Amino acid sequence: MSMEMTKGPTPAPAAAEGAQAPRFMPAVDIFETPEEYVLAAEMPGCDPKGIDVQFENGQLSITGRALPRRFPGSGWLAREFEVGDYYRTFNVTESIDTEKILAEYEHGILTLRLPKVETAKPRKIEVRAK
Repeated sequence: MSMEMTKGPTPAPAAAEGAQAPRFMPAVDIFETPEEYVLAAEMPGCDPKGIDVQFENGQLSITGRALPRRFPGSGWLAREFEVGDYYRTFNVTESIDTEKILAEYEHGILTLRLPKVETAKPRKIEVRAK
């Protein structure tokens, strides 16, 4: 990718309490603007407080858990939404200002904004006549 982010081979963490919950690799869209890279990951069913975004040793990782839906006072007639863990990693180069990465979660989409360092931003070079 032009943004020098690639999917990493890191395995997903084990589910809590020794039980293996299904693991999902969230689908992502990644695009570039002159100022930043934007990564949108599909993670429906997560509690925003339970989503974890980490950057360490050049790797950006996102994890979250899709929790079961609860409707008190009702019984299930059909249940097709899966419960499990989301996990995905990306290798990130020095072109990202890691101190300014922002994360937002809305309507099941985790959006990460990865600002470019000043040296990676495109700029116009003025040509001077002598």
